[in-house]
Amino acid sequence: MSYKVDLEKQEAFKKAYEELKFNLLEDESIYFMDAVHPTQATKVSSGWIRTGMDKPIKTTGSRTRINIVGAIRLGHIAQAVTSQYDTVNGESIIKFMGLLRSKYTSKGTINLIVDGAGYHKSQVVKDEAKVLNIKLHYLPPYSPNLNPIERLWKVMNEKVRNNRCFHSAKEFRQQIKHFLNDILPEISDSLDSRINDNFQKFDPALVS
Repeated sequence: MSYKVDLEKQEAFKKAYEELKFNLLEDESIYFMDAVHPTQATKVSSGWIRTGMDKPIKTTGSRTRINIVGAIRLGHIAQAVTSQYDTVNGESIIKFMGLLRSKYTSKGTINLIVDGAGYHKSQVVKDEAKVLNIKLHYLPPYSPNLNPIERLWKVMNEKVRNNRCFHSAKEFRQQIKHFLNDILPEISDSLDSRINDNFQKFDPALVS
């Protein structure tokens, strides 16, 4: 946890979010967006090992990386919108916003909650958001706990990355694609209790 966490700004965001949700019109929506950059390198998380015994784990240190931008609408996780890009910058964010707009059937405003990355705040991104009738809302700095899509990336790691050795970049990419296209729609109904807006609260004593 970063010592730079501003608890007052987090509380202000949560209050503004509740007001936004309460006053949301029927044809409007709220999406949480984030970029993630999984690598082929083996991600060791946990495992059962008998006391006094060793358990070899095959690993790879490959730096092959996938750049994914995604957005979720709470209560509709199966309809998560994701896309891969060579790099994440203003241009790719503009392309993604266009994709998101095309996937949302209503013409109402899309309230898009994003972090404070520079490309999210660039003027070209802001201008295109207005054209697409997307209203950008910015999270406070150092606040992944306020972005539910972060929990989706954790589920992805659990299902297809943790404790797995990918022998090729092709296998790695296929598994990520398999999660997004096949596994996620199958398990989405079970994720509402986990991926929601019951935001984690930081203990002030831990960040003082």
